[in-house]
Amino acid sequence: MFLTNILLKKAKSKNIMVLMESMVSGHKFNAIRERLADKLELIRFDPYIRQQSVYKERKKIRSIKSS
Repeated sequence: MFLTNILLKKAKSKNIMVLMESMVSGHKFNAIRERLADKLELIRFDPYIRQQSVYKERKKIRSIKSS
């Protein structure tokens, strides 16, 4: 491996954007979490059923560049 490859290696971003999906209705929204944190699971208002619902992380959408 050349020295230039080591010097030009990109650093990974600290945060990522993930897709959150309601377990009840399937409503989706985007959230941002740290890359090294556990998968998100939270309770939030679901506009489709007009009640609180559990949302779970489904997939990674993109990396967020920290400025």
